Amino acid sequence: MVRIARHVVIVGVPPVRTLDVFGPAEVFGDANRLQGGDPSYRVTIISACRERLVPSYIEKPLYTDQSFREFRGPIDTLLVAGSVGQMRYEADFLDWLRDQSAKARRFGSICTGALMLAKAGLLDGRRATTHWSWCEELARDYPKVKVDPSPIYVRDGNCYTSAGVTAGIDLTLALVEEDLGRRIALRVAQMMVVFLRRPAGQSQFSATLAAQTSENHSLGDLIAWLPENLTADLSIEKLARHAAMSPRNFARLFRVEMRKTPAKHIEDLRLEAARRLLESTSRSLEEVAAASGFASAEILRRAFKRRLGVTPGEYRASFGRTRLH
Repeated sequence: MVRIARHVVIVGVPPVRTLDVFGPAEVFGDANRLQGGDPSYRVTIISACRERLVPSYIEKPLYTDQSFREFRGPIDTLLVAGSVGQMRYEADFLDWLRDQSAKARRFGSICTGALMLAKAGLLDGRRATTHWSWCEELARDYPKVKVDPSPIYVRDGNCYTSAGVTAGIDLTLALVEEDLGRRIALRVAQMMVVFLRRPAGQSQFSATLAAQTSENHSLGDLIAWLPENLTADLSIEKLARHAAMSPRNFARLFRVEMRKTPAKHIEDLRLEAARRLLESTSRSLEEVAAASGFASAEILRRAFKRRLGVTPGEYRASFGRTRLH
């Protein structure tokens, strides 16, 4: 039986970020090769301007297959790659984008490509994300868009938006998994030496870095102390005493300044620590749990499955140097 290839179109808007084009293209290409037989995807790269040659922000031009005006044929998946700087495109490109997105099975963006979708009105009323540096701009300039600055990618119906750079690879792996199943997507991820697959809800931010760079002052000492003391008693009562506050006032202030509960932040930090240990050491799961502050290996397993969508063993097999004993 002949396999009909899904036509994927990736749009470059100058000054294009080339990884936003070639990262997804590589994922679809590896899926074809690893599945074997007739290709599952046919990838066409087009420009949003009159010329096929698209300037990039690294000053290495991208030569596309066609301009959007030259393109003909049905589209299965339409993705707009990100740009860095003032986006340049032809006046009728937005009409083309609206028309093609309405016809495609699914459409979406990599990084700041979300700004182009929003400009075309394609994100109105939808939940969407982009690189954290541009989320404020997206929310300010397009108030009808429900901007979520945290996830690495978001699906709203048949619209997919992703955060910066490598998050486009995460999104594309998720698309491949939807189409071809987890086994092929996992093989692609292993070929690309990336982790399959960071779930959509995973944060763009390191919990430790986000906490340290937040503009809070009254809890600053405690926030800096926490990552180095994950195995200590971190109950509300103990933390409140450390901050010289009542438990009730501490919990309220923490939620205001950190925008999450103390328990959620501590779990974020412990998961981050556990992931680092799984990636870089051969410690047993029990040792990893103890070192990162989880009461048991089973509690660590449950937290991983709930928050990351995989088990610690699956995480280490995909992303670590060693395997669990």
